[in-house]
Amino acid sequence: MTDNAAPSERYAKGMATRRSVLGDAHVDRASAGATPFDQPFQTLITESAWGTVWSGTHWTKRERSMVTIALLAALGHDDEVAMHVRATVNTGATEEDIREALMHVAVYAGVPAANHAFRIAKLALAERRAGGA
Repeated sequence: MTDNAAPSERYAKGMATRRSVLGDAHVDRASAGATPFDQPFQTLITESAWGTVWSGTHWTKRERSMVTIALLAALGHDDEVAMHVRATVNTGATEEDIREALMHVAVYAGVPAANHAFRIAKLALAERRAGGA
């Protein structure tokens, strides 16, 4: 948000959802790194992705988490795959859920994409188990 504008209701809802999924530390880092150049983008994703899509009531956070991981893996967005795998600690998606989402990626988006995503997920899960960020 800009300094002179009050956050919208959707932004506030999105920020609460974003924090509940990704954790305060991640959101604080992303917010602290925002500049006048990318702040409008941060507002956009907070309002649209988090304030609308992730805050919807038809799917659970667990279901959204599995779909998000599959989509990101299929599109090859490695950093985002790792971030959302780590976030499953907050969404209720299990390691089995992650595996099944990536199995769907193999069939519908290709084995190479799933193979790469499995490596990313294994590393992110191992880091999480070891207490890493």
